[in-house]
Amino acid sequence: MEHPNATAVRKMGEALEKGDFQALDAALADDIVWHEIGGVTKRGKAALRDEDATADYDITFKIHDVVANDDHTIALGEATATRGDKSLTYRTAEIYHLNDGKITERWAFSDDTKAITDFFGS
Repeated sequence: MEHPNATAVRKMGEALEKGDFQALDAALADDIVWHEIGGVTKRGKAALRDEDATADYDITFKIHDVVANDDHTIALGEATATRGDKSLTYRTAEIYHLNDGKITERWAFSDDTKAITDFFGS
């Protein structure tokens, strides 16, 4: 049987993959701390919603594996970002903290941070 934190992270990943922002919103704590690749940190659902509303890119994320216990959950996956006629596919390891089934904090690490910061910074 899968750990409940692994199930919660998988559901969040499925929501992100489908573009289901209502389900994504439900998976996150109101005071989420979201550490992005490259060092940017966003605090709270409102900050994440604001980014989604103004983003000039789309991201899909496919989870390959999730490992979880009561303290930490780690998801390995592959993301593809598209911006205009450009796209970038990269692999990530994401670490989550959860409380009462909601994600409270997330850190992401990638196989090519420079390519990601160049892609989103341009």
